Amino acid sequence: MASIRHFLTLLDLSSDELNAIIDRASELKRLQHAHKPHATLSGRVLGMVFEKSSTRTRVSFEAGMAQLGGAALFLSPRDTQLGRGEPIEDTARVLSRMLDCVMIRTFEHEKLERFAEYSQVPVINGLTDLVHPCQLLADMQTYREHRGDIAGRTVTWVGDGNNMCHSYINAARRFGFSLRIACPEGFDPDGEILAAAGDRCEIVRDPMSAVEKADLVVTDTWVSMGQEEEKKQRETSFAGFRVTHSMMEQASPDALFMHCLPAYRGLEVDADILDAPDSVVWEEAENRLHAQKALLEFLLA
Repeated sequence: MASIRHFLTLLDLSSDELNAIIDRASELKRLQHAHKPHATLSGRVLGMVFEKSSTRTRVSFEAGMAQLGGAALFLSPRDTQLGRGEPIEDTARVLSRMLDCVMIRTFEHEKLERFAEYSQVPVINGLTDLVHPCQLLADMQTYREHRGDIAGRTVTWVGDGNNMCHSYINAARRFGFSLRIACPEGFDPDGEILAAAGDRCEIVRDPMSAVEKADLVVTDTWVSMGQEEEKKQRETSFAGFRVTHSMMEQASPDALFMHCLPAYRGLEVDADILDAPDSVVWEEAENRLHAQKALLEFLLA
């Protein structure tokens, strides 16, 4: 029996495997747009455990399983024994005997790792406080569809050194691009994750310098779920790190702009940039559906 593969971070898969998933994602997208059936996971069931609420993650996984001929179950802590103190290890043992795959969206990454350790089926990270690898599959697919291979290109991350920033650091390693991280002092990414990327990544304090001749500019909300109390302080700290039109003018003439959403227009990004010609945020959001379908096929088929 083949060993179980999990997708807890991008580093769980090789560069070749990730690239193959992205190619398949674009193929599945064409099939979906042409309304051609592709029920490759008929009879399979995905369990979706949400400790953190979501729009894109829930809809993309649920719709994706339906399109692949399978089914998805939404499980919240309120509706399961997890919310009443059942150990994660026991929940993992039980759910993995009934399901073909489990997607978890939670706060602590360590919870996800403990679940995966006791699971008999693949576990997918739908987001933790540490990383958000499914979003990077969609982002890399989107860049490839618009500009070709991202290897050798320059990407600039503007904002918080958060889970999305960590995922971009891992993506720089797996997809072969250079990453400049523009973040205020005190909001740096995790030192170990950054160090492991070696000279692929650098921190540049001045966002205008960081975006110079970049091929892709990416940002995220300054206030993630669970940080609402820090909102005012964060908005003060990140003043000057808003992605503006003048900032995008410093980037390469054919640079793209991405944001994993939800976006707070007028805070981390100028209100109209999301709808500008160099923004691909809506397609980036759609590609969550196609990239995750390709991932599910890879883990299950």
